[in-house]
Amino acid sequence: MMRAHSMPFGVEIGPNGTRFSLWAPTAHDVSLVMEDVEQTMPAIGDGWRELISENAGAGCRYAFRINGGPLVPDPASRFQPDDVQGRSVVVDPRAYQWSDDAWSGRPWEDAVLYEIHVGTATTAGTYAGLLPKLDQLAGLGVTAIELMPIGDFPGRRNWGYDGVLPFAPDASYGTPEELKHLIERAHALQLMVFIDVVYNHFGPSGNHIRQYASSFFTEHYRTPWGDGINFDGADSRPVRDFFIHNALYWLEEFHADGLRLDAVHAIRDDSETHILAEIATRVRQELPSRTVHLVVENDANEAHWIARDALGRPSFHTAQWNDDFHHAWHTLLTGEKDGYYRDYADDPVARLGRTLADGFAYQGEPSAHRGGKARGEPSAHLPPSAFVAFLQNHDQTGNRAMGERLSHLVEPRKLALARAALLLSPQIPLLLMGEEWAASSPFLYFVDFADDESLSAAVRHGRRREFARFSAFADPLAAEIPDPTTDAAAARSILQWDERRLTPHADVLADTRRLLQLRRLEVWPLTRTAYLSAEWSVHAESALDVVWRFGGGTLRFLANFGEGSVLWRIHGNERILWMSPNVSRTGNAGMLLPWEGVMLRGSRP
Repeated sequence: MMRAHSMPFGVEIGPNGTRFSLWAPTAHDVSLVMEDVEQTMPAIGDGWRELISENAGAGCRYAFRINGGPLVPDPASRFQPDDVQGRSVVVDPRAYQWSDDAWSGRPWEDAVLYEIHVGTATTAGTYAGLLPKLDQLAGLGVTAIELMPIGDFPGRRNWGYDGVLPFAPDASYGTPEELKHLIERAHALQLMVFIDVVYNHFGPSGNHIRQYASSFFTEHYRTPWGDGINFDGADSRPVRDFFIHNALYWLEEFHADGLRLDAVHAIRDDSETHILAEIATRVRQELPSRTVHLVVENDANEAHWIARDALGRPSFHTAQWNDDFHHAWHTLLTGEKDGYYRDYADDPVARLGRTLADGFAYQGEPSAHRGGKARGEPSAHLPPSAFVAFLQNHDQTGNRAMGERLSHLVEPRKLALARAALLLSPQIPLLLMGEEWAASSPFLYFVDFADDESLSAAVRHGRRREFARFSAFADPLAAEIPDPTTDAAAARSILQWDERRLTPHADVLADTRRLLQLRRLEVWPLTRTAYLSAEWSVHAESALDVVWRFGGGTLRFLANFGEGSVLWRIHGNERILWMSPNVSRTGNAGMLLPWEGVMLRGSRP
């Protein structure tokens, strides 16, 4: 089977030749430079330039010259072997023969997400290097890998959120064909593949669009990372189409199963149909036979983006990354109160209870961290599957000064309780790569702006300035924060897969495997039935009791976060799915010591 996404941008090989298209509404002159030949690109209206060549086949290198200036790459390039400043390469997507035509996806309720940074997931740091690990992940109980952004970014190492050519898989990880092979192999193992995409900004280095399409950006607002994107002003239609086609491109041409849309709270759009709504609608319209999932990261906790229709199907997006789940657990586990953790430190047990039962801890209440500004919308009506839960992810680990994982900060007994709550709750769990065995390597922030020392210096100074606000990093310690612009930060973050066989990593891995097996056998059948309601309560100031009700029965989580012991009881027809080691029990009652918990399953009355 062949797969190709047709779009007005970039290059398309057709029966009459290869079409080169560029939207350049503010350029006076545009030419195509292909190998050693330069040709003027005629204007065809509405800012578009187009040229059809009979001599350009797959593998040809090309670039555009704007107003007689230096060459720039195609913003819709499918591959950049010489990085973001180099020439683009003509790719024929139909040349790849897919063998997974029987794959149509998996139900969202089956999702166990595993977040991966390709460059540090293995020593090779490539798609090919990651390929042999897929069997181990499938055997563990993971059902979906989520690749941090792979759109071409400057340099050889980056988290991916500084991408500037969003259609080109970064060459430092391998070729587009190698990425397709990785996805094909994942599908053979019944693994879904998600790709993290960034539609709120471009990176600070290597973005040339302003030279020929200044109206791609807006002066009405800026994001924390750069120029705002024009989704709602004059000339915004091609801008919107650029990102809509990018979403369809990954889902159609690369056969991905879903997308994670980064920081959508930073997207401003006052048009009648918000770009987030249009992306979701177009994806579902154009891929009706596919099971495709769209996940947003949204610090504003806007529940309407993950609403369900009368049949329980997502109206727009399938789920949201639930930062509240992480923040409440992190505050409980570590006692940290700096930054956004101050919003949870007042009553972390209650914050966690509301998050587990209702989805969001903040549903319109004022946030002290945000200067008293209201945050969030009501979410208790949504099913637990509308929320992606995690104890760690690239942000929450990598944006720490030292990139510490929770296993570096928290004693194993406490972390075991949190891990069970993550993997057995009906929210959709996400693991950060290496979390399943408490990896010893940190996950640090790193970039590569080697060609721009002033930008590298700004990143270094900004990093130190950011952490100067935290009590743990007073000025004398600021110099110890790892330099994110060096090779060392990325090298230190590489996973050491062999340590999985060693104590204590092997014990954590075995526990993760047991919990995921329980999830498959006990939680999945429950969450595949209709969701009814949930409730939570706190007893003795620190004992949490959460109950989720489904058409097929109930799930109940009990945990003691206090310093004394608390009584717990089995209700009705409940049976124990999991409990902390050595929990005291006599008949239908027992005692929970500090940082002990129980998960119970009840059948339908």
